[in-house]
Amino acid sequence: MKFNQAYILSISFISALGGYLFGFDFAVISGALPFLRATFVLSAAWEGFVTGSLALGCIAGCLLAGKLADRYGRKPGLITSAGIFAISSLGMAFSHSLTQFISMRFMAGAGVGMASILSPLYIAEISPAHMRGRNVAINQLTIVIGIFITNLANYWLAGIGPAAWRWMFGLGTIPATLFLIGVIFLPESPRWLVKAGRTEQAFHILQKISAGEFASSTLKDIEQSMDHRMNVSYKAVFAKAVRPIVITGMILAAFSQFCGINVIFNYTSTIFESVGADLNRQLFETVAIGMVNIPFTLLAMWQVDKLGRRPLMLIGTIGLAILYLIIAFLLREQATAGIVSVSVLIAIALYATTLAPVTWILISEIFPNNIRGTASSVAVVSLWGAYFILVFTFPILAHYLGTYGPFYLYAVICFAGFLFVKFKIKETKGQTLEQLEHTIGH
Repeated sequence: MKFNQAYILSISFISALGGYLFGFDFAVISGALPFLRATFVLSAAWEGFVTGSLALGCIAGCLLAGKLADRYGRKPGLITSAGIFAISSLGMAFSHSLTQFISMRFMAGAGVGMASILSPLYIAEISPAHMRGRNVAINQLTIVIGIFITNLANYWLAGIGPAAWRWMFGLGTIPATLFLIGVIFLPESPRWLVKAGRTEQAFHILQKISAGEFASSTLKDIEQSMDHRMNVSYKAVFAKAVRPIVITGMILAAFSQFCGINVIFNYTSTIFESVGADLNRQLFETVAIGMVNIPFTLLAMWQVDKLGRRPLMLIGTIGLAILYLIIAFLLREQATAGIVSVSVLIAIALYATTLAPVTWILISEIFPNNIRGTASSVAVVSLWGAYFILVFTFPILAHYLGTYGPFYLYAVICFAGFLFVKFKIKETKGQTLEQLEHTIGH
Protein backbone atom coordinates (compact mmCIF):
# COMPACT_ATOMS: atom_id res chain seq x y z
CA MET A 1 0.00 0.00 0.00
CA LYS A 2 1.48 3.33 -1.08
CA PHE A 3 1.37 6.31 1.30
CA ASN A 4 1.93 9.99 0.59
CA GLN A 5 4.96 10.25 2.88
CA ALA A 6 5.75 13.88 2.05
CA TYR A 7 2.21 15.00 2.85
CA ILE A 8 2.06 13.06 6.13
CA LEU A 9 5.46 14.30 7.31
CA SER A 10 4.79 17.91 6.36
CA ILE A 11 1.56 18.18 8.34
CA SER A 12 3.15 16.28 11.24
CA PHE A 13 6.08 18.72 11.36
CA ILE A 14 3.79 21.76 11.22
CA SER A 15 1.69 20.43 14.08
CA ALA A 16 4.85 19.52 16.01
CA LEU A 17 5.95 23.18 16.01
CA GLY A 18 3.73 23.33 19.09
CA GLY A 19 6.35 21.11 20.68
CA TYR A 20 9.08 23.62 19.82
CA LEU A 21 7.18 26.33 21.68
CA PHE A 22 6.66 23.91 24.56
CA GLY A 23 10.46 23.52 24.69
CA PHE A 24 10.96 27.28 24.42
CA ASP A 25 8.76 28.20 27.38
CA PHE A 26 10.12 25.28 29.40
CA ALA A 27 13.73 26.44 28.94
CA VAL A 28 13.62 30.23 28.65
CA ILE A 29 13.00 30.82 32.35
CA SER A 30 16.35 29.28 33.36
CA GLY A 31 18.30 31.96 31.49
CA ALA A 32 15.94 34.78 32.42
CA LEU A 33 15.70 34.16 36.18
CA PRO A 34 18.87 36.04 37.20
CA PHE A 35 17.57 39.14 35.39
CA LEU A 36 14.00 38.75 36.67
CA ARG A 37 15.38 38.37 40.19
CA ALA A 38 17.09 41.76 39.89
CA THR A 39 14.30 43.54 38.00
CA PHE A 40 11.44 42.52 40.29
CA VAL A 41 13.48 41.96 43.50
CA LEU A 42 12.23 38.39 43.83
CA SER A 43 12.29 36.50 47.08
CA ALA A 44 12.90 32.74 46.99
CA ALA A 45 9.16 32.10 47.27
CA TRP A 46 8.31 34.46 44.42
CA GLU A 47 11.09 33.00 42.30
CA GLY A 48 9.53 29.56 42.73
CA PHE A 49 6.08 30.88 41.91
CA VAL A 50 7.30 32.71 38.80
CA THR A 51 8.82 29.43 37.58
CA GLY A 52 5.87 27.26 38.57
CA SER A 53 3.21 29.60 37.17
CA LEU A 54 3.86 28.05 33.75
CA ALA A 55 2.71 24.64 35.06
CA LEU A 56 -0.42 26.20 36.59
CA GLY A 57 -1.23 27.76 33.23
CA CYS A 58 -0.57 24.41 31.56
CA ILE A 59 -3.26 22.79 33.70
CA ALA A 60 -5.77 25.44 32.62
CA GLY A 61 -4.73 25.02 28.98
CA CYS A 62 -5.14 21.24 29.16
CA LEU A 63 -8.68 21.55 30.51
CA LEU A 64 -9.54 24.06 27.80
CA ALA A 65 -7.89 22.09 24.97
CA GLY A 66 -9.72 18.82 25.56
CA LYS A 67 -13.17 20.41 25.45
CA LEU A 68 -12.24 22.68 22.54
CA ALA A 69 -10.75 19.80 20.53
CA ASP A 70 -13.77 17.53 21.02
CA ARG A 71 -16.38 20.20 20.28
CA TYR A 72 -14.78 22.37 17.58
CA GLY A 73 -11.96 20.24 16.18
CA ARG A 74 -8.23 19.75 16.56
CA LYS A 75 -7.30 22.53 14.14
CA PRO A 76 -9.12 25.42 15.93
CA GLY A 77 -7.46 24.28 19.15
CA LEU A 78 -4.01 24.42 17.53
CA ILE A 79 -4.73 27.88 16.09
CA THR A 80 -5.81 29.11 19.54
CA SER A 81 -2.67 27.66 21.10
CA ALA A 82 -0.44 29.38 18.53
CA GLY A 83 -2.18 32.72 19.09
CA ILE A 84 -1.77 32.43 22.87
CA PHE A 85 1.95 31.71 22.40
CA ALA A 86 2.47 34.80 20.24
CA ILE A 87 0.53 37.18 22.50
CA SER A 88 2.04 35.90 25.75
CA SER A 89 5.61 36.11 24.40
CA LEU A 90 5.14 39.80 23.65
CA GLY A 91 3.28 40.28 26.92
CA MET A 92 6.17 38.87 28.98
CA ALA A 93 8.74 40.89 27.02
CA PHE A 94 6.93 44.17 27.70
CA SER A 95 5.86 43.48 31.30
CA HIS A 96 6.45 46.38 33.69
CA SER A 97 5.26 44.75 36.90
CA LEU A 98 5.57 41.35 38.51
CA THR A 99 1.80 40.87 38.41
CA GLN A 100 1.74 41.54 34.67
CA PHE A 101 4.65 39.19 34.05
CA ILE A 102 3.14 36.33 36.05
CA SER A 103 -0.19 36.81 34.26
CA MET A 104 1.56 36.54 30.90
CA ARG A 105 3.63 33.56 32.12
CA PHE A 106 0.39 31.86 33.18
CA MET A 107 -1.07 32.64 29.74
CA ALA A 108 2.02 31.15 28.08
CA GLY A 109 1.46 28.05 30.18
CA ALA A 110 -2.08 27.80 28.85
CA GLY A 111 -0.63 27.75 25.33
CA VAL A 112 1.93 25.11 26.34
CA GLY A 113 -0.79 23.02 27.94
CA MET A 114 -2.97 23.15 24.85
CA ALA A 115 -0.09 22.28 22.53
CA SER A 116 1.10 19.46 24.80
CA ILE A 117 -2.23 17.72 24.17
CA LEU A 118 -3.23 18.81 20.69
CA SER A 119 0.02 18.41 18.74
CA PRO A 120 0.59 14.70 19.53
CA LEU A 121 -3.16 14.02 19.43
CA TYR A 122 -3.48 15.53 15.95
CA ILE A 123 -0.40 13.71 14.63
CA ALA A 124 -1.66 10.37 16.00
CA GLU A 125 -5.03 10.83 14.30
CA ILE A 126 -3.55 11.84 10.94
CA SER A 127 -0.85 9.13 10.76
CA PRO A 128 -1.15 5.55 9.41
CA ALA A 129 -0.59 2.89 12.09
CA HIS A 130 2.86 1.75 10.95
CA MET A 131 4.36 5.26 11.19
CA ARG A 132 2.28 6.74 14.00
CA GLY A 133 4.92 6.24 16.71
CA ARG A 134 7.66 7.89 14.67
CA ASN A 135 5.44 10.80 13.68
CA VAL A 136 4.22 11.49 17.22
CA ALA A 137 7.88 11.35 18.34
CA ILE A 138 8.51 14.29 15.98
CA ASN A 139 6.70 16.36 18.61
CA GLN A 140 9.23 15.25 21.24
CA LEU A 141 12.06 16.09 18.81
CA THR A 142 10.79 19.64 18.38
CA ILE A 143 10.51 19.98 22.18
CA VAL A 144 14.18 19.10 22.69
CA ILE A 145 15.25 21.29 19.76
CA GLY A 146 13.29 24.14 21.35
CA ILE A 147 15.05 23.55 24.67
CA PHE A 148 18.50 23.42 23.07
CA ILE A 149 18.11 26.49 20.85
CA THR A 150 16.57 28.48 23.71
CA ASN A 151 19.47 27.59 26.03
CA LEU A 152 21.94 28.74 23.38
CA ALA A 153 19.97 31.97 22.83
CA ASN A 154 19.84 32.60 26.58
CA TYR A 155 23.61 32.13 26.82
CA TRP A 156 24.21 34.54 23.95
CA LEU A 157 21.70 37.18 25.12
CA ALA A 158 22.93 37.15 28.72
CA GLY A 159 25.71 39.58 27.81
CA ILE A 160 23.55 42.41 26.47
CA GLY A 161 22.61 43.85 29.86
CA PRO A 162 19.70 44.09 32.32
CA ALA A 163 17.07 44.02 29.55
CA ALA A 164 18.28 40.64 28.26
CA TRP A 165 15.27 38.84 29.73
CA ARG A 166 12.90 40.91 27.59
CA TRP A 167 14.67 39.74 24.43
CA MET A 168 14.71 36.14 25.70
CA PHE A 169 10.93 36.07 26.04
CA GLY A 170 10.20 38.33 23.07
CA LEU A 171 12.04 36.07 20.62
CA GLY A 172 9.34 33.45 21.23
CA THR A 173 7.04 35.52 19.02
CA ILE A 174 8.95 34.41 15.90
CA PRO A 175 8.36 30.63 16.11
CA ALA A 176 4.86 31.27 17.51
CA THR A 177 3.94 33.28 14.41
CA LEU A 178 5.39 30.62 12.09
CA PHE A 179 3.39 27.99 13.96
CA LEU A 180 0.19 30.05 13.61
CA ILE A 181 0.68 30.52 9.86
CA GLY A 182 1.44 26.83 9.36
CA VAL A 183 -1.56 25.60 11.33
CA ILE A 184 -3.94 27.66 9.21
CA PHE A 185 -3.06 25.42 6.25
CA LEU A 186 -3.41 22.10 8.11
CA PRO A 187 -6.35 19.80 7.28
CA GLU A 188 -8.70 18.86 10.10
CA SER A 189 -8.33 15.43 11.71
CA PRO A 190 -10.37 12.91 9.67
CA ARG A 191 -11.41 11.15 12.87
CA TRP A 192 -12.88 14.35 14.28
CA LEU A 193 -14.58 15.09 10.93
CA VAL A 194 -16.35 11.71 11.03
CA LYS A 195 -17.45 12.46 14.57
CA ALA A 196 -18.82 15.80 13.33
CA GLY A 197 -20.75 14.08 10.53
CA ARG A 198 -18.49 15.47 7.79
CA THR A 199 -17.69 12.07 6.34
CA GLU A 200 -17.04 13.20 2.76
CA GLN A 201 -14.42 15.70 3.89
CA ALA A 202 -12.80 13.04 6.09
CA PHE A 203 -12.63 10.63 3.14
CA HIS A 204 -10.99 13.31 0.98
CA ILE A 205 -8.21 13.82 3.55
CA LEU A 206 -7.71 10.06 3.97
CA GLN A 207 -7.31 9.80 0.19
CA LYS A 208 -4.55 12.42 0.34
CA ILE A 209 -2.77 10.22 2.89
CA SER A 210 -3.21 7.09 0.76
CA ALA A 211 -5.72 6.53 -2.01
CA GLY A 212 -7.73 3.37 -2.63
CA GLU A 213 -8.25 0.64 -0.05
CA PHE A 214 -6.61 2.51 2.85
CA ALA A 215 -9.01 5.45 2.67
CA SER A 216 -12.18 3.35 2.41
CA SER A 217 -11.21 0.75 5.03
CA THR A 218 -9.97 3.36 7.49
CA LEU A 219 -13.15 5.38 7.08
CA LYS A 220 -15.24 2.27 7.74
CA ASP A 221 -13.25 1.45 10.88
CA ILE A 222 -13.61 5.01 12.18
CA GLU A 223 -17.35 5.01 11.61
CA GLN A 224 -17.79 1.70 13.41
CA SER A 225 -15.84 2.89 16.46
CA MET A 226 -17.28 6.38 16.65
CA ASP A 227 -19.73 7.84 19.11
CA HIS A 228 -21.00 10.95 17.32
CA ARG A 229 -21.63 12.99 20.45
CA MET A 230 -19.68 16.23 20.11
CA ASN A 231 -19.74 17.36 23.72
CA VAL A 232 -17.97 14.78 25.88
CA SER A 233 -18.32 15.45 29.61
CA TYR A 234 -15.69 14.62 32.20
CA LYS A 235 -18.28 12.30 33.71
CA ALA A 236 -18.24 10.33 30.44
CA VAL A 237 -14.44 10.12 30.58
CA PHE A 238 -14.68 8.40 33.97
CA ALA A 239 -17.58 6.13 33.02
CA LYS A 240 -17.10 2.54 34.17
CA ALA A 241 -16.39 1.18 30.69
CA VAL A 242 -13.42 3.48 30.01
CA ARG A 243 -12.29 4.35 33.54
CA PRO A 244 -9.47 1.75 33.72
CA ILE A 245 -7.74 3.01 30.59
CA VAL A 246 -8.20 6.68 31.60
CA ILE A 247 -6.63 5.96 34.99
CA THR A 248 -3.79 4.11 33.23
CA GLY A 249 -3.18 7.17 31.07
CA MET A 250 -3.17 9.45 34.12
CA ILE A 251 -0.65 7.22 35.93
CA LEU A 252 1.63 7.11 32.88
CA ALA A 253 1.49 10.89 32.53
CA ALA A 254 2.20 11.54 36.21
CA PHE A 255 4.98 8.95 36.24
CA SER A 256 6.75 10.71 33.35
CA GLN A 257 7.31 13.59 35.82
CA PHE A 258 7.65 11.77 39.14
CA CYS A 259 10.40 9.68 37.54
CA GLY A 260 12.52 12.74 38.37
CA ILE A 261 14.20 13.59 35.09
CA ASN A 262 12.96 17.19 35.01
CA VAL A 263 14.87 17.82 38.23
CA ILE A 264 18.00 17.39 36.11
CA PHE A 265 16.64 19.73 33.41
CA ASN A 266 15.45 22.43 35.85
CA TYR A 267 18.10 22.20 38.56
CA THR A 268 21.25 21.48 36.57
CA SER A 269 23.05 24.37 38.26
CA THR A 270 22.04 23.21 41.75
CA ILE A 271 23.20 19.66 41.07
CA PHE A 272 26.61 20.66 39.72
CA GLU A 273 27.07 23.45 42.25
CA SER A 274 26.79 20.78 44.96
CA VAL A 275 29.98 19.13 43.65
CA GLY A 276 31.89 22.39 43.34
CA ALA A 277 31.35 23.30 39.67
CA ASP A 278 31.65 27.02 38.87
CA LEU A 279 28.97 28.99 36.97
CA ASN A 280 30.65 28.51 33.61
CA ARG A 281 30.69 24.74 34.08
CA GLN A 282 27.04 24.80 35.16
CA LEU A 283 26.05 26.62 31.96
CA PHE A 284 28.17 24.21 29.92
CA GLU A 285 26.26 21.26 31.42
CA THR A 286 22.94 22.85 30.41
CA VAL A 287 24.09 23.05 26.79
CA ALA A 288 25.59 19.54 26.95
CA ILE A 289 22.25 18.13 28.08
CA GLY A 290 20.61 19.68 25.02
CA MET A 291 23.29 18.31 22.71
CA VAL A 292 22.72 14.77 24.02
CA ASN A 293 18.94 15.10 24.06
CA ILE A 294 18.55 15.70 20.32
CA PRO A 295 20.40 12.70 18.77
CA PHE A 296 18.87 10.24 21.23
CA THR A 297 15.40 11.58 20.49
CA LEU A 298 16.16 10.90 16.80
CA LEU A 299 17.17 7.37 17.77
CA ALA A 300 13.82 6.94 19.53
CA MET A 301 11.96 8.08 16.39
CA TRP A 302 13.79 5.40 14.41
CA GLN A 303 13.16 2.61 16.91
CA VAL A 304 9.73 3.24 18.44
CA ASP A 305 7.78 1.58 15.61
CA LYS A 306 10.32 -1.26 15.40
CA LEU A 307 11.01 -2.22 19.02
CA GLY A 308 7.60 -1.11 20.25
CA ARG A 309 6.38 1.10 23.08
CA ARG A 310 6.39 -1.46 25.91
CA PRO A 311 10.03 -2.66 25.58
CA LEU A 312 11.28 0.93 25.48
CA MET A 313 9.26 1.82 28.59
CA LEU A 314 10.64 -1.20 30.45
CA ILE A 315 14.23 -0.36 29.48
CA GLY A 316 13.75 3.28 30.44
CA THR A 317 12.19 2.68 33.85
CA ILE A 318 14.68 0.09 35.12
CA GLY A 319 17.61 1.92 33.52
CA LEU A 320 16.76 5.22 35.22
CA ALA A 321 16.29 3.45 38.57
CA ILE A 322 19.86 2.14 38.35
CA LEU A 323 21.31 5.43 37.09
CA TYR A 324 19.67 7.42 39.89
CA LEU A 325 21.30 5.18 42.48
CA ILE A 326 24.65 5.85 40.79
CA ILE A 327 24.02 9.62 40.63
CA ALA A 328 22.98 9.69 44.30
CA PHE A 329 26.15 7.84 45.27
CA LEU A 330 28.39 10.16 43.22
CA LEU A 331 26.78 13.30 44.64
CA ARG A 332 27.00 11.98 48.19
CA GLU A 333 30.68 11.11 47.76
CA GLN A 334 31.42 14.52 46.17
CA ALA A 335 32.72 13.03 42.93
CA THR A 336 34.23 15.36 40.33
CA ALA A 337 31.88 17.33 38.07
CA GLY A 338 33.17 15.36 35.08
CA ILE A 339 32.19 11.99 36.52
CA VAL A 340 28.78 13.30 37.63
CA SER A 341 28.30 14.76 34.15
CA VAL A 342 28.81 11.37 32.49
CA SER A 343 26.14 9.71 34.63
CA VAL A 344 23.71 12.62 34.18
CA LEU A 345 24.15 12.63 30.38
CA ILE A 346 23.60 8.85 30.22
CA ALA A 347 20.35 9.35 32.17
CA ILE A 348 19.27 12.08 29.74
CA ALA A 349 20.13 9.87 26.75
CA LEU A 350 18.15 6.96 28.19
CA TYR A 351 15.14 9.14 28.97
CA ALA A 352 15.21 10.74 25.50
CA THR A 353 15.22 7.31 23.86
CA THR A 354 12.48 5.77 26.00
CA LEU A 355 10.12 7.52 28.41
CA ALA A 356 10.15 10.99 26.83
CA PRO A 357 8.67 10.13 23.42
CA VAL A 358 6.81 6.95 24.38
CA THR A 359 4.73 8.58 27.12
CA TRP A 360 3.35 11.14 24.66
CA ILE A 361 2.78 8.47 22.05
CA LEU A 362 0.79 6.27 24.44
CA ILE A 363 -1.30 9.19 25.70
CA SER A 364 -2.16 10.11 22.11
CA GLU A 365 -3.26 6.60 21.09
CA ILE A 366 -4.68 4.57 23.99
CA PHE A 367 -8.00 6.37 24.48
CA PRO A 368 -11.19 5.54 22.51
CA ASN A 369 -12.06 7.83 19.59
CA ASN A 370 -15.17 9.33 21.16
CA ILE A 371 -13.39 10.59 24.30
CA ARG A 372 -9.82 11.00 23.05
CA GLY A 373 -9.59 14.78 23.28
CA THR A 374 -11.12 15.11 26.74
CA ALA A 375 -9.38 12.00 28.11
CA SER A 376 -6.03 13.26 26.80
CA SER A 377 -6.59 16.54 28.61
CA VAL A 378 -7.26 14.69 31.88
CA ALA A 379 -4.04 12.69 31.46
CA VAL A 380 -1.92 15.72 30.64
CA VAL A 381 -3.40 17.68 33.56
CA SER A 382 -2.02 14.85 35.70
CA LEU A 383 1.34 15.32 33.99
CA TRP A 384 1.54 19.04 34.67
CA GLY A 385 0.28 18.65 38.22
CA ALA A 386 3.02 16.08 38.83
CA TYR A 387 5.59 18.41 37.23
CA PHE A 388 4.61 21.25 39.56
CA ILE A 389 4.91 18.97 42.61
CA LEU A 390 8.29 17.64 41.40
CA VAL A 391 9.96 21.01 40.83
CA PHE A 392 8.42 22.52 43.94
CA THR A 393 9.52 19.73 46.29
CA PHE A 394 13.08 19.15 45.03
CA PRO A 395 14.66 22.20 46.74
CA ILE A 396 12.89 21.30 49.99
CA LEU A 397 13.99 17.64 49.83
CA ALA A 398 17.51 18.66 48.85
CA HIS A 399 17.68 21.04 51.81
CA TYR A 400 16.82 18.32 54.31
CA LEU A 401 18.32 15.26 52.60
CA GLY A 402 21.21 16.77 50.66
CA THR A 403 21.20 17.21 46.87
CA TYR A 404 21.74 13.47 46.44
CA GLY A 405 18.84 12.41 48.70
CA PRO A 406 15.89 12.86 46.34
CA PHE A 407 17.52 10.63 43.73
CA TYR A 408 17.05 7.61 46.00
CA LEU A 409 13.32 8.42 46.02
CA TYR A 410 13.22 8.80 42.23
CA ALA A 411 14.97 5.42 41.88
CA VAL A 412 12.21 3.76 43.93
CA ILE A 413 9.53 5.50 41.83
CA CYS A 414 11.19 4.30 38.60
CA PHE A 415 11.28 0.71 39.87
CA ALA A 416 7.57 0.96 40.72
CA GLY A 417 7.03 2.32 37.20
CA PHE A 418 8.83 -0.70 35.76
CA LEU A 419 6.41 -3.03 37.55
CA PHE A 420 3.42 -0.97 36.42
CA VAL A 421 4.48 -1.10 32.76
CA LYS A 422 5.29 -4.82 32.98
CA PHE A 423 1.89 -5.81 34.34
CA LYS A 424 -0.48 -3.11 33.07
CA ILE A 425 0.69 -1.77 29.68
CA LYS A 426 -0.10 -3.56 26.42
CA GLU A 427 1.88 -3.13 23.21
CA THR A 428 0.31 -0.68 20.75
CA LYS A 429 2.71 -0.55 17.77
CA GLY A 430 1.41 -1.31 14.30
CA GLN A 431 -2.29 -1.17 15.22
CA THR A 432 -4.79 1.41 14.04
CA LEU A 433 -6.45 3.58 16.65
CA GLU A 434 -9.65 1.63 16.08
CA GLN A 435 -7.90 -1.73 16.57
CA LEU A 436 -6.32 -0.39 19.75
CA GLU A 437 -9.73 0.63 21.04
CA HIS A 438 -10.76 -3.04 20.85
CA THR A 439 -7.42 -4.48 22.06
CA ILE A 440 -7.01 -2.22 25.07
CA GLY A 441 -10.69 -2.35 25.93
CA HIS A 442 -10.36 -6.11 26.35
